[in-house]
Amino acid sequence: MKTYTYNDIEALQEIVSKEWGDWSNEFTVTQDIINQFADMTNDHNWIHTDVERCKKESPFGGPIAHGFLTLVLMPQMIVPKTFEITGYTNAVNYGLNKVRNMGSVPAGATIHQRMRVDSVEKTSKGTQVVMVGAIHIVGQERPSVIYEMVMLYM
Repeated sequence: MKTYTYNDIEALQEIVSKEWGDWSNEFTVTQDIINQFADMTNDHNWIHTDVERCKKESPFGGPIAHGFLTLVLMPQMIVPKTFEITGYTNAVNYGLNKVRNMGSVPAGATIHQRMRVDSVEKTSKGTQVVMVGAIHIVGQERPSVIYEMVMLYM
C-alpha cells in the first residue's frame, strides 16, 4: 500500500480518480435496525416501521430504510484501503458536500459501498480530501445513496 504525507498536495494528486475502488464488505439492513433508527431519531413514519401496512399500501411492497440510516451505515461497510495518508496530527470528518438518495433500501436488503477520491487541496485549515461514496444494494447497478464526504487532515 502506498503512503502519502498529508501535506504533500502534489503527490496526493495520484489518488484522485474517476474510477471506483473495490467493494466493501456487505451489511444487511434488518427491520430491527430500521426500528432502532426510528426510535433514535423519532422518525416512525409507517413506510419504515409498519410492516403490515407496508405490505398492503406501500409501493415498495414492504418497509424501507430511512435514507439517512443508509448513509450513516457507511462505517459498517469497510472499503479496502489502497493508500494511507500519514504525518498528520489530527484528521476530522469535515462534513458532507452532497447526499442524494437515489433509490430505496428494503428491509432485509444487503448493501455494500465503494469509494473514490474526487479532489485533494490545500486549505487554510489543512489538507482537504473529498471522497465520493456510492452505497448499493448488492447486485444492483444503480446506487441507493451517493455522497461526498470531506476529510480534513491537519
